[in-house]
Amino acid sequence: MKSNLILVTGCAGFIGFHLSDYLINKNFYKVIGIDNLNDYYDINLKKSRLKILLKYKNFHFFKIDITNKNRLSNLFRKYKFKYVINLAAQAGVRFSLKNRDQYFNANLLGFYNLIELSKKYSVSHFLFASSSSVYGDSKKKIFEETDITDRPLSFYAATKKANEILAFPYSSIYKMKITGMRFFTVYGPYGRPDMAPFKFVEKFINGKKIELYNNGNHFRDFTFVEDVVKSIFKIMKKPSKNKNIPFEIVNIGKGRPQHLLKFLNVITNLLKIKKPIFINRKIQTGDMKSTYASTKKLKSIYNFEPKINIKEGMNKFISWYRIFIK
Repeated sequence: MKSNLILVTGCAGFIGFHLSDYLINKNFYKVIGIDNLNDYYDINLKKSRLKILLKYKNFHFFKIDITNKNRLSNLFRKYKFKYVINLAAQAGVRFSLKNRDQYFNANLLGFYNLIELSKKYSVSHFLFASSSSVYGDSKKKIFEETDITDRPLSFYAATKKANEILAFPYSSIYKMKITGMRFFTVYGPYGRPDMAPFKFVEKFINGKKIELYNNGNHFRDFTFVEDVVKSIFKIMKKPSKNKNIPFEIVNIGKGRPQHLLKFLNVITNLLKIKKPIFINRKIQTGDMKSTYASTKKLKSIYNFEPKINIKEGMNKFISWYRIFIK
């Protein structure tokens, strides 16, 4: 059955879990999820996500690393996917500065394996996670998909840009329908412990000091995971109609960047913390000072606009955190 069969890679990851959950609750779709369950962060969090997904009859899981082309080939041969959504990657900007081999293997070799097999088995639409980090040291205030993005500030960002470059000739030569999705600072329940929203809440609740890099003078386009997942679903169902090169790059962001100090103020108000302790630090290598997504394409082509504001989103995250983290 190909008409409703979707492969989600990185299904035990943050976005992959939420997307899989969203798709299987649509009932019409059957999701095959794969993940290597690596220990980049707490594997128990990944297992807790997976445990939820495994309750559904229309979800099946295989522990597969996307660098293993033989196992991937067997999976593609068996299931004949209509959609492939690649969310598997080695994440983290700063981690990439010292662990480059992991990024090369997962983000380049693994990506190649998936797009090559998607071509071989005539996948109807191949979607993949890119990142706002590809905009690098852009001097523009608002990041648009047509901007030049050839100056990444980290090896992680470079691998994501390389994915976009590799995908283009597959679309141009083989007429594959491909969409790259540039995510902007995704947050929400079951979020990654290495990202700022999780780290800030954890430290505030435990009475620890907060390190503010660049003295807190960052702007981030925080995007709630529910809005991200709905965006992916809209994009999945509407691949490019360009007959010559059916390729798209789409920003997925709220389009309303928050100053980091204002973001922290929202958290302290929700947690009722009166006197947080901050330590100012210099900007870290690989950090972007600001991210700001243009959402014109998301609105005009896919008729979607992210709805959840930072206060509502962080309230949902904190509610989950209080229950899950004991």
